[in-house]
Amino acid sequence: MRERDGVVVYWRPGCTYCMKLRLGLLFTRLRYTKVNIWRDREAAAFVRSVADGNETVPTVTVAGKAMVNPSRRRLLDAVKARAPHLLSEPGGAADRRD
Repeated sequence: MRERDGVVVYWRPGCTYCMKLRLGLLFTRLRYTKVNIWRDREAAAFVRSVADGNETVPTVTVAGKAMVNPSRRRLLDAVKARAPHLLSEPGGAADRRD
C-alpha cells in the first residue's frame, strides 16, 4: 500500500487517544500504517504542519487528507468517501513504521 493512497495513523507512546482509536480499528478490515512520531522526525514535522504547530495525535491521513484526532466513525467515513477499496481488502493487520 502506498501511504498517499492509504491510511496512515501518526501516534506516540502513552497517548490514550491513540490507543482508543487503534483499539476501535482492531476488528475492522481496514489496513493502515502506524508511524510513531517520536521515532520519525519527518512524521513529527508533518503532524505539526497540520495541527497548528502542535504534535497532536492521533493524526490520520486518508488518501492524503489529514485529520487531527478523528473519532473512529469520522475516520471510517473518510475512508468510505476517499478510499472505499481499503475497507474491502482482506486482512486488517496494521503495517508498522514504529
